[in-house]
Amino acid sequence: MCGIAGWVSYDSDLKSQRDVITTMTKTMARRGPDAGGVWIDRHVGLGHRRLAVIDLAGGVQPMQAEELGQTTVSLIYTGEVYNFVELRDELKQLGHQFKTRSDTEVVLRGYLQWGEEVAERLNGMFAFAIWDVRTEELFLIRDRTW
Repeated sequence: MCGIAGWVSYDSDLKSQRDVITTMTKTMARRGPDAGGVWIDRHVGLGHRRLAVIDLAGGVQPMQAEELGQTTVSLIYTGEVYNFVELRDELKQLGHQFKTRSDTEVVLRGYLQWGEEVAERLNGMFAFAIWDVRTEELFLIRDRTW
């Protein structure tokens, strides 16, 4: 299973804290030995360690959605969405285009389509954090299983 970490501070600019967020992410190397990544914006830092299972090349994280060359949403995700193929097909019919075959991108595009209600459409085991650059809000979502 992957590992996710993050830091939100509305009182400071976290762009200068890359070393701290990178260190936070490195502490989870055993949870995600295949890859790691960090994404930082003014008030948020997101870190991810990956255990690659689905779309080994395309599921790199943190994953961003862009509009006119600017990041609008950034996602870190762990788990597996069992119905991602069906959701991907539905999102394609709604006009979304995909760059990968990963369930991660389905979660990202699903958020863009349905907002935080995307969680109600997901069947699987998962936890994820989405930073919406447009509103400067962080959404933390996990599956409903205990």
